[in-house]
Amino acid sequence: ENYSLCAGEAYRNQPSAALCSGFLVGPDLIATAGHCIPTFSSCEKYAWVFGYRMKSAIDIPDHFDGDDVYRCKELVKSAQTGRQDFALIRLDRPVRHARALTVRPRGDAKVGDEVFVVGHPMGIPTKIADGAQVRKWDPSKSFFITNLDTYGGNSGSAVFNAKTLEVEGILVRGERDLTPGGGCYQSNVCENMSCRGEDVTNIKFIRQLLEP
Repeated sequence: ENYSLCAGEAYRNQPSAALCSGFLVGPDLIATAGHCIPTFSSCEKYAWVFGYRMKSAIDIPDHFDGDDVYRCKELVKSAQTGRQDFALIRLDRPVRHARALTVRPRGDAKVGDEVFVVGHPMGIPTKIADGAQVRKWDPSKSFFITNLDTYGGNSGSAVFNAKTLEVEGILVRGERDLTPGGGCYQSNVCENMSCRGEDVTNIKFIRQLLEP
């Protein structure tokens, strides 16, 4: 209903509640895309919810335990330029039921490295998309381009190295998601290494903020 999806689209009947995605990088710190939370006033408007997922095909999440719902205490930093797109948010209290992800401690991913993404495409419950790789780097090394399968709502998702399971970056933008046809919309399908690809902000910007 939100996106006027065609009848054959996967996950068409799942709820679309989330605006963006994010991931824990410290006891009370969330990383996401800068365009999701550009200012502190925008940060105050939203809640950060853990456990928005389906445990089975019929387990539709329609409520959340208060312990899994957090608010924004501080916008540590938000950047949104042509090359940088990231934000680091301090929550109102430490997260109890999740642990911080491990970010790459040094260096950068290499072209050809296998990657996968975890987030909320179109705002639906958690989805994992794998089988992708780093296609190329922006010359500034601010972001890299992948052939990940992502949609709006995936902005802010953690992009992992498939071998090390360390976070390589933050999904921020990409190819057009949907194409019209027959009065509804369907997923835009690209050949594996065609189209413009999906851009991922280098995790180094978050890593620098976490360093003592």
